[in-house]
Amino acid sequence: MFSKQVFNQECKACTRLDNFLCEVKQKHPDYHARPVAPFGDCNAQLLIVGLAPGMHGANATGRPFTGDYAGLLLYEALFEFGYSNKKYSEALDDGLILKNCRITNAVKCLPPQNRPTGTEINSCNYFLAEEIKILPQNAVIMALGTIAHQAVLKAYGLKLNTAKFGHNKQHQLPDGRVLVSSYHCSRYNVQTKRLTREMFADVFKTIASLMSGEFNSS
Repeated sequence: MFSKQVFNQECKACTRLDNFLCEVKQKHPDYHARPVAPFGDCNAQLLIVGLAPGMHGANATGRPFTGDYAGLLLYEALFEFGYSNKKYSEALDDGLILKNCRITNAVKCLPPQNRPTGTEINSCNYFLAEEIKILPQNAVIMALGTIAHQAVLKAYGLKLNTAKFGHNKQHQLPDGRVLVSSYHCSRYNVQTKRLTREMFADVFKTIASLMSGEFNSS
């Protein structure tokens, strides 16, 4: 379970997103269509930050990266590197358990065209900042894509030019934790080979090294 003090599943702070979720719920009554809570180990050393729930993925199932294409590569990697007991994530009741890992999003609600506004990202950033506060001191934060990368910097109150986004790049954060960024595991990035399985695996190898006490500043 995730602390209710950190996450509010009834949040309606962003009018555009709240209205859109109401429309989606009318079209798909069986969909979750609410803010999507973080998922995984509350004491995890690895926090993975995505962009936002997908229409027919997390927005439908209520669990990050579950039921959509973007989750295929992610959960395969999590299984391969020992963070998950199952290779695929399909539904809330599929028995999948994350170990030493938690997954969240920069924006907790489904945005139209999967494009949150800057105001919506900033409004939701409070929740990410609170999630980061409860991480272990030696935690690693993995950001999937530029928006997630920038959201982590904002959660720390840092300027966006403090740490430039780059695939498999490491950045030391003010509290000693480390940010590692990756291209997002979206359908587009995978199909165009901007992100390959090998490239994604390299990021997890970097994370494993960091958890072993190694750090190479970029």
